[in-house]
Formats: sequence, C-alpha cells, structure tokens
Amino acid sequence: MADPLDDGALDDGALDDGALDGDDLLFADEDPPDIAAARAARAVKPWKILIVDDDTEVHAITRVVLGDVRFDDRPLRFLSAHSGAEARAILHEHDDIAAVLLDVVMETDDAGLKLVRFIREEMGNRQVRIILRTGQPGQAPERQVIVAYDINDYKAKSELTAQKLFTTTVAALRSFQHISTIDQSRRGLETVVQAADTLFKQRSLPGLAEGIVRQAAGLLPELDGAILCALPGESAEAEILAGSGRFADMAGRPVDGAVEAGVAADVATALRDGASVFGGRHSVIALRGRDHAASALCLCGHEPLSDMDRRMVEIFCKKAAISFDNVFLYEQLRLAQLATVHALGKLAEYKDEVTGDHVKRIGRWATAIARELQGRGSFPGLVDDRFCELIGMASMLHDVGKVGIPDSILRKPGKLDAEEMRQMREHAAMGGRILRDASGLVGGRSYLTLGAEIAESHHEKFDGTGYPGGLAGDAIPLSGRIVAVADVYDALLHRRPYKEAWELTAVLELIRGESGKHFDPRVVDAFVTVLEREGVLAVSQ
Repeated sequence: MADPLDDGALDDGALDDGALDGDDLLFADEDPPDIAAARAARAVKPWKILIVDDDTEVHAITRVVLGDVRFDDRPLRFLSAHSGAEARAILHEHDDIAAVLLDVVMETDDAGLKLVRFIREEMGNRQVRIILRTGQPGQAPERQVIVAYDINDYKAKSELTAQKLFTTTVAALRSFQHISTIDQSRRGLETVVQAADTLFKQRSLPGLAEGIVRQAAGLLPELDGAILCALPGESAEAEILAGSGRFADMAGRPVDGAVEAGVAADVATALRDGASVFGGRHSVIALRGRDHAASALCLCGHEPLSDMDRRMVEIFCKKAAISFDNVFLYEQLRLAQLATVHALGKLAEYKDEVTGDHVKRIGRWATAIARELQGRGSFPGLVDDRFCELIGMASMLHDVGKVGIPDSILRKPGKLDAEEMRQMREHAAMGGRILRDASGLVGGRSYLTLGAEIAESHHEKFDGTGYPGGLAGDAIPLSGRIVAVADVYDALLHRRPYKEAWELTAVLELIRGESGKHFDPRVVDAFVTVLEREGVLAVSQ
C-alpha cells in the first residue's frame, strides 16, 4: 500500500532546470522522471496531502511539481493510496490530512466518488479539502459531480499544468487552514463555556481550585501540568492551591521549588502586577477579581501559543476569576445565614437556660447522620448533597417555637402538669409556622423549609405516639427523624433546669432501646456508626 515516495518532498536536483514549465501538461506524457530519493522530514509540522490514484506515475509527477511548495512556512508531506480501500485505511490512521487529490476511476468506475461519500458521511470529516482529478471526464461529468458530491474542486488531468496544480493545492490548503481555525475556535469556545458552567457550580474554594486546573488541561491537551497559585497575604510567598499533571498533590506547597526558577519568577510577576506572561513552554495568566486574593494560573509544557489559544485561555481565566468572586460571595452569604440561624437558635434556648453550644452540637450530629445515610445509599433521591448541606443549619432551628412558651413553664424545675405540658407541646407547631412563613419569602428548597419540617416533626415518634401530629414510620419527615435522635442524645447528656446530666452509657442504652419505638432503626444504626467512628462508643464501654 505504501508508496516508496511517501517520505516527503523531492530533492531540489531531482529534475533538470526547466524540466517542468508552468504551462506543460502534467499527464500528457506517460513517462514520468525517475525519482531517486525523498526529501528529509522538515522540523516544522508539514501539511499532509493524500494522493489517491491507481497510476503510480501520477503520484510521482505530483510529488515532483509540489515537492518544494511551502505554505505558511510549512512544507508538504505526501501520503499515497492506489485504491479506495487503501485510502480509507490511511484516512483512519491520519486525522489531520489537509487535502485529498482524488482520482475517480480506480478499482471500480466510481471508486473515487464512493470515497467522497465515505469521507463526508461515514467519517463526518468536513474539513479536509477534496480535489477530484480525472482522466476520464465522461465517467463523472463535472456539473453532476459538483452538485451531487461534497467536493471542493474538479479538474480534468488533461487541463492540469504545473501552475494550475500549484494554485489549486495552495487554495485548498488556505481553505483548510481557515476552516480548521474556525473549527478550533468553535471547539475552544465550547470548552470554555462548558468549563465556565462547571466552575460556576462550585461552592467551595478547594473544589473551585481543583476544577480550574482540571478544566485547563482540557483547553490545551498537550500540557504536562498546571498549577493555580495565590498570594495569601501581601508579604507571604506564593503557594499552590491546586495542581494537575506533574504538579498533582502539590496543593499547599510554595511555588518556589515546585517549578523551574524562570517559571516561578513569571508567577511572581503575574501575581504582583496582575499581568499575564506568555513564554515559549509555559504561560502564566493572572486571575483578576474584585474580592479574592491575587491568583494566577500557570500552564506548563505547551508549544508556543497561537493568538487564538492565548485569547481562549484568557477568556477561560476571566471566567475563573468571576467564579472566585462567586465563591467568596457565596461563603459570605453562607456565614451570614449561619450566624443568623445560630442567633435564632440561641435566642430560643436562652429562655431555657441552655447555651448556644446545644444547637451547634445538634447541627454537627444531624449532618454526620445524614452523611452516613448518604454513604450507605439509604433513602435514595432524598438524602443528596443538598440535603446534607442544609440539615445542619436547619436543625439549629428545631426549638425556635419556644420563644412563644411562657418562662414559667420553660424554667419550671419540677415536672409539668397536664396543662403545662399541653402548652409546652405547642412549640413544635409554633416553630413550624414561624419558619414556614419565613421560607415563603425565599422560595424553593432552603434551610428554612427544612427547618420548618424539623421544628414540626422532631417530637414525633416512629411508633406514632409522638406529637403534634401523631405521625408514624416514614410518614415522619426524615429530617425530623434524624434530629429526634440527635436532640435526645444531646439533651440527656447535658443538665437542664428539670434534670441532671445522664451518664453516656445510660444515654446510649436508651437510644438503642427506643429503636423502632421512638426512633427510626435506620437512623439509630447510622448514628451508632458515627459514634463508633468518632470514638465515642469506645469511651463508654
């Protein structure tokens, strides 16, 4: 299948001076010159030209005429196929062929036309330029072929001179270059848009940093590594937030020592001046934002970037900088919400002479139980990342309804009578109403809607004997079942106005004993696993 001339362009002295005049017909004489050797491969990546013709002399003459052609300072490399079948194999092996010089009649009368269909329809290759060359125009009339087949030029061999072949080939290469640039720009922008969409979903700085270096590798696949760097403070040295490739697992390390001295100097420049630096084998792009510390993305191991690649990388980094600002604002909002929730929870329990540490502990245990249930695959479709994020904050509002209970009842040191107990139990429904009204101002799923669920249902019992609704089993919201276990566990371990603190062993014995009665057995089992993992059970045994 391979042609012996498949090594590239011809030696300058392969033909006598003037052997091929620009106006000579290339295929009128069937005796091509004898070609002794092929030109050595050029250092610059060549344009690949596939010659598909069953006449070996056609291959030889084409190489002679185009052997010294350079376009955009790049030479040509010739690939040869003598049939449609051979051409298919080469096209599968080389996905960067720029142009195909294609004969129509080979092993069959329409082998070339079938190859056109194969390239365009089966391979889906719309970039390669196809130049149909035929010695028998009657077999494939030009007008019919141009309309019916996706080809880019049609030439009868009898009309091709050296100049015309040169002109046709260069025009095809220029067209291929333009189409490739457009396609590369499109794919680059698609990658940037998809990457930006992924980054905008991040809600934590570590997750965002990892996402940036991972997405950067998709922009320039030839990278051998990327690092995201930042200056924690004005006098601090730059450190790595995240790395990929050869810089994987370097998060937290200083930039100096992790990269070459020249690269480290460019990183320092970008962080100090907020200006990007593009080198021969690395690039450092400053991420300029309003609310985050000075940071920069360093890409290592790539070839010199084209103007288009630079623009694409800079657009990506602008999106990454916006993501940094978004994460900062999200974190500020989260902390503000947490502070508000903590204040409300503490306010409710202030009347009960319980410190705010109770609501903090409830939040921690509720989150741990939810994560354990998620890890087990329990309650699929319900216990997801969002549920686990919300329940810790929402659980801190479980007793907010106590603000409406008289102090004389909340602080009574002895046992409550029937009327006092009735009033005390109203705090569950009262808390639910308060939080549900507030959640209407927010809309959608939030810590307020989950908090309303918890406030209303954390005193329900699995066997249906709880309050305020007497719900049983899975009719009780899962959030309420989780907080019920956490609340009883923490309440018994600590002193209240009406009781002393219990011993840990007694608390655990009660929790286990109430499994299936007061508590959901699945939640109890998950909580016990959490306690074992944190070493609490080992202390009690």
